Amino acid sequence: MTRTSLDGLALAISQTLGLAQKRDIAGVAQRLGLSDSPIEVGDDCAAIADGDGFLLLAIEGFLPSFVAADPFFAGYCGLMVNLSDIAAMGGRPIAVVDALWARDAVASLPLLDGLKSASSRYGVPIVGGHSNLRSPSDQLAVAVLGRARRLLSGFAAEPGQLLMAAIDLRGRFREPHPFWDASTGRPAERLRGDLELLPSLAEMSACGAAKDISQAGLVGTAVMLLESSGCGGRLDIDAIPRPEGIDPLRWLTSFPSFGFLLAVPPAARDLVAGHFASRDIACAPIGHVEAGSSVRIAQGGQEATVWDFGVQPLIGCGRRPDA
Repeated sequence: MTRTSLDGLALAISQTLGLAQKRDIAGVAQRLGLSDSPIEVGDDCAAIADGDGFLLLAIEGFLPSFVAADPFFAGYCGLMVNLSDIAAMGGRPIAVVDALWARDAVASLPLLDGLKSASSRYGVPIVGGHSNLRSPSDQLAVAVLGRARRLLSGFAAEPGQLLMAAIDLRGRFREPHPFWDASTGRPAERLRGDLELLPSLAEMSACGAAKDISQAGLVGTAVMLLESSGCGGRLDIDAIPRPEGIDPLRWLTSFPSFGFLLAVPPAARDLVAGHFASRDIACAPIGHVEAGSSVRIAQGGQEATVWDFGVQPLIGCGRRPDA
């Protein structure tokens, strides 16, 4: 890839809707005064110290356009994406609640079927929530409670650590959306066992930090992880696990149904890679955590900056000075 095309790729990633939506969080956090919260804000879950571990709270809401276009998958994702957030912080899910609005009972059925399917396949019970079947539009939000014995955090990456990506490539795009579906229709045992990989790594102290690859895509997730940790970093485009025949920009800005970015001490590289390989999940080093404020992509000896926190914060939720 030429320097011009690499710069173009970096610019395209920085201007995606997924990153723009993450940028919106900064204003919300400021208005709510979350910088003064006793709990660090900006991670995949709120982590609340509880005895010998942590309670984890995660929530996701979905754009009405997505709910309208693919209501079953929206319901399914309500659980799936939250469970990934719990796993990314080294936790195991306990229970789910949902808030559903629909035009009528018939319109609610595919949303409810998606929620029920994911609850059954992942083995996590839906224990309550809120419903309104007389709404002018269909909408959905889902929250999950989990618990971690040992925490993985997006605030804990350190310069010198490897950035490793673990992604299940055994899927397909849920057209026309930028969603890689490696979950629906897969064996329940596989789905549950795959999520168990993250808390087991946490309990082995094999990772420095982790984050679920979100709607911001892999590179956007790296931007969030590195900002939270007060670091910069470099990602090698050619090292990123990717299915054959997929456009690089589409892949780098997609949400994989099972995808995690990990900050790993070099000595634990083979242990972490082998941990995911044991369940046929692609895992590879894709870059490094560095001192500084810029996040760059690299290919063929060229580099281009995707984001520089010294110029513009993204979410603005970073490691606290006393951390």
